[in-house]
Amino acid sequence: MKGMGMMPQQRRKPMSEINVVPYIDVMLVLLVIFMVTAPMMTQGVKVDLPETVSHPIQADKNAESIVVSIDSNGAYYLDIGDKTSDPMPLSDLRQRVSKVLAQRSNTEVLVRGDENVEYGRVVKLMAELQNAGASSIGLITETPSSDKP
Repeated sequence: MKGMGMMPQQRRKPMSEINVVPYIDVMLVLLVIFMVTAPMMTQGVKVDLPETVSHPIQADKNAESIVVSIDSNGAYYLDIGDKTSDPMPLSDLRQRVSKVLAQRSNTEVLVRGDENVEYGRVVKLMAELQNAGASSIGLITETPSSDKP
C-alpha cells in the first residue's frame, strides 16, 4: 500500500468576499425598465399654449365655434353657434361634440369655466373634448376690471 499514498486533503478557505457582479446586472436591468416605462406613466392633455404675451386673438366672426361651459356646480353646457343646450352629462357632451367635429373638423372648440369650478373637472372636460376629435382647445377668460386688486 505504499503506492497508494494518502494525499493530504486541501481545505478551501471560506470566501469572505461578496460577488457583486450579478447585483449590478440586476440593477442595470431594472434601471432600463424604469427608463422605458417612466415616459408612458405621464398622461396629460395636449393644449396649444401661446409662447409670448400678446393681444387676444381676433376670432373670425363668420366662423362658427363650439363653446363648452362649466358652471360653479359643475354642470356642462354646450353652445353651438347661437344655440345653447340644457345641462348635460359629460358623455352626452362628448358624443354631440364628436358629431359636430365629424361634419366640420376645422370648428374651433372653446372652454368657458366658472372660476369656482374644480381644476380637475376642467382637465377632465378638456381630455374628453380631445378624445372627441378637437385638435385645439381654447380657454375663454375675461379681462380683469380695474376696481379689482
